[in-house]
Amino acid sequence: MRAVSREILRIAVPSIVTNITVPLLGMVDVAIVGHIGNASHISAIALGTMVFNLIYWNFGFLRAGTSGLTAQAYGARDRREYTDILVQGMSVALAAALLIICLRHPVAILCRRLIRSTPEVLSLMLSYFYIRVWAAPATISLYVIKGWFIGMQNARAPMWVATILNIVNILISLLLVYGFGAGIEGVAWGTVAAQYSGLLLAIAIWLVKYRRLLNDMDLKSALRRDRLVRFFKVNTDIFLRSLCLVAVFTFIPYISATMGEEILAANTLLMQLFTLTSYIMDGFAYAGESIVGKHVGARDLGGLKSVVRGLNLWGVALAGVFTLVFLLGGEWILRLLTEDPTVTETAKEYLFWSYLVPFAGYAAFIYDGIYIGATASVAMRNIMFVATAVFFCLYFPLAPFFANNALWLAFIVFLVTRGLLMVAARKRNVFGLIEAGDSFVSGE
Repeated sequence: MRAVSREILRIAVPSIVTNITVPLLGMVDVAIVGHIGNASHISAIALGTMVFNLIYWNFGFLRAGTSGLTAQAYGARDRREYTDILVQGMSVALAAALLIICLRHPVAILCRRLIRSTPEVLSLMLSYFYIRVWAAPATISLYVIKGWFIGMQNARAPMWVATILNIVNILISLLLVYGFGAGIEGVAWGTVAAQYSGLLLAIAIWLVKYRRLLNDMDLKSALRRDRLVRFFKVNTDIFLRSLCLVAVFTFIPYISATMGEEILAANTLLMQLFTLTSYIMDGFAYAGESIVGKHVGARDLGGLKSVVRGLNLWGVALAGVFTLVFLLGGEWILRLLTEDPTVTETAKEYLFWSYLVPFAGYAAFIYDGIYIGATASVAMRNIMFVATAVFFCLYFPLAPFFANNALWLAFIVFLVTRGLLMVAARKRNVFGLIEAGDSFVSGE
């Protein structure tokens, strides 16, 4: 079990570092404009970041789908397969980026009509948008490359890419803004430069470690219809699953706002505790994608069961640590996040729900990685459909009587439902892939 834990940590720790650096890109932009402009500049960056988050989220499935498929091909020692998966993912990424760039004017018009803000904020936001949109090819390509590296059991490469990307963003944004007085446009160009620097570094790492695979690349073979069908099948299921996830996480602040500013602010703070948990748990989920996929591809049932056991032990241990942290330091974390005593006191009324989150959610995080590694995308999608239906069916009848407590209860049950259903179905959808000798894509 020690060997399994070392293998898990070899993927999980760099992935956690990568996860932590990802939000820094938007935070740096906000911090810089916060010192050069007024509230309009900060609002413009916030809105611009929101627009790009909505756009890029729709292509985030490329990372997960690429990771699982690549890990299985790696486990099967099929060089042509994992090379083809990279070609397929990059082709889809570049096509998607081209579409985003071509639709930039209609998107801008839509933003003008839907976003309610002052003319000054909208003008600044669109200036930021029209520059940063040119980073789309690099941003979406990095999703694919990150997933491919993780599938190849290499979590350090994404970590270094994310770290260097953020350093470049800080340096170039500061140079353009303070050295050349470029304002919000300088911040946007800094982000564009950072994304392309990350892409160039990722390509350089690939050429150093995987140059030999150039001989296996066959664009015509990789993009055959039958090859693409499998790639899109897995990614479509993951996309639909993610759509449900976003529906739940969008509904929480939306419905919180109807309960008043204090409840909205309090729930926002409490969700930060969940976010803190997710950064760490996701690192172990990535380890699951990588190592589970490898064992499925190699048809190694014993190794697969060992790594699933190891991931579960780490999940339980982390859930215990986070529960203890929230019990002992939850109020301190709330005060760290805000100085408003009214918001803090409101959040403390519901803080007990945060004590339940780690154990309620650890299985959902861990088994997300396990199912992605097994490319059990159909089961993963269907379980998310059920959990999402449970969330809304539980909240609406209880809301008139329990208000915000009903929302948190529904969220806890949503997490538990996802985890329990995936645990219950693991024999058929994970272990069963090897026992039945199925193809890489479950459900075929």
